[in-house]
Amino acid sequence: MTLTPLRILLADDHAILRAGLRLLLSNEPGWEVVDEAENGAEALAKATQLQPDVLLLDINMPQVDGLSVIPALRVAAPATRILVLTMHDDGSYLTQAIQSGAAGYVLKKAVDTELLMAIRAVMRGETYVHSAMMGHLLNPRQASAADSSTSEAGADPWKELSEREFDVLKRVALGYTNAEIADELFLSTKTVETYRARGMEKLGMDTRARLVKSAMEHGHLK
Repeated sequence: MTLTPLRILLADDHAILRAGLRLLLSNEPGWEVVDEAENGAEALAKATQLQPDVLLLDINMPQVDGLSVIPALRVAAPATRILVLTMHDDGSYLTQAIQSGAAGYVLKKAVDTELLMAIRAVMRGETYVHSAMMGHLLNPRQASAADSSTSEAGADPWKELSEREFDVLKRVALGYTNAEIADELFLSTKTVETYRARGMEKLGMDTRARLVKSAMEHGHLK
């Protein structure tokens, strides 16, 4: 039985980087780089035509930048997982990317094993953000804005969580696996799964993407 290949579209204005990424990704069994784009407009056109499983999207590109085209991509290729691959370790870019519909955010300086891990994560329906970015998710001005938004919208649902549920779900939002959370909090994986399920139910969340958005909105990813 032949498995359907994982189809990937590369969007970056540096041809050398695209060549390196193509080589890296093509070495993974069952993965296929279907095409390349060198700007946001071309990425949108090719994603619309090819409907890839994953789009690796740079931010700084000529004509139309990566962040600006994400909302249009979500409409034109709704099943495509958008993984931002960038040199920017600025929380404002990360927040905008995730809120616009990106499934993940990876730094170019960490590209290699992490990129492969991120692609697998988004294909599982998860939102991938490397832990190195967590301290940059919200700067003070953004945090104030989130607090203001929270007070206007009503009570923070995260306050209904127990201390353990909060600790677990915050780490889930930050991209930790259940095993990593268990190690850090000195719990069993099964216990982490229980806290995770119970906390998600209290928050009314059914996906990690919604959890990340809620955590950002209420200022819990500082």
